[in-house]
Amino acid sequence: MLFDLGPATLAVLALALLGAAFVRGYSGFGFSAIFIGFASLLTNPIPLIPIVFACEIAMTLIQARDIRAHIDWRRALTMLAGAALVLPFSVWAILSVGTEAARLAVFAIIFVMSLVLLSGWSLKREIRTKGNLSVGMVSGMFNAAGVGGLPVAAFMTAQPIAAPVFRATMIVYLTGLDLMTLPLMWAGGIVTWQTAIGALIAFPILAVGVSLGGRKFLSATPTTFRKFAVMLLLTLSVLGLVRSIL
Repeated sequence: MLFDLGPATLAVLALALLGAAFVRGYSGFGFSAIFIGFASLLTNPIPLIPIVFACEIAMTLIQARDIRAHIDWRRALTMLAGAALVLPFSVWAILSVGTEAARLAVFAIIFVMSLVLLSGWSLKREIRTKGNLSVGMVSGMFNAAGVGGLPVAAFMTAQPIAAPVFRATMIVYLTGLDLMTLPLMWAGGIVTWQTAIGALIAFPILAVGVSLGGRKFLSATPTTFRKFAVMLLLTLSVLGLVRSIL
């Protein structure tokens, strides 16, 4: 059985994957954090993180046609440069800790970032190169735990950025971040044949979730849905922290 998980656990994870893909299709962020946060309640999340990254990349291919006109390339590339500076250390750190410590780290990061997103923190103007480089470094530190998108989402939500640009830039940034992180995880020994099998099983589920989420984006208010996604993340993190502590 895949990653020694039982049929019932795999079925529940498949449903979580569908829901997380819907969120990604709608808002452009939250997929990794929602799925990893949920999976961490059931099992060791570390072997699943490379699958999540492969899923992120696949979802970008599905969404590429719709987002390309709205991408802020300068912002995305600057943040990626910052992430590249710290990713090797980040991956080494997450591979060096035990399963319970990794779970606790995932939930703690999600909890803090969710509070930032919910706080209504805002900036009066858009941040330029130095700020984007710095937030990319913070994101890179978190991405080995599979939640590198949350600092960027918090940072970009606080700025006066149009919803289509927010969504498209987040998608491109997360794809680049995952493309940089996967080889480091392969070198660390957690990308295996089971990773490839898990990704192949996940792709059809992703296609459905992203398509449904993308249609919803065209007919609803992204701000409202982001609040829902953040509340879901906050709930998962609280449940996970309680579970880890007790």
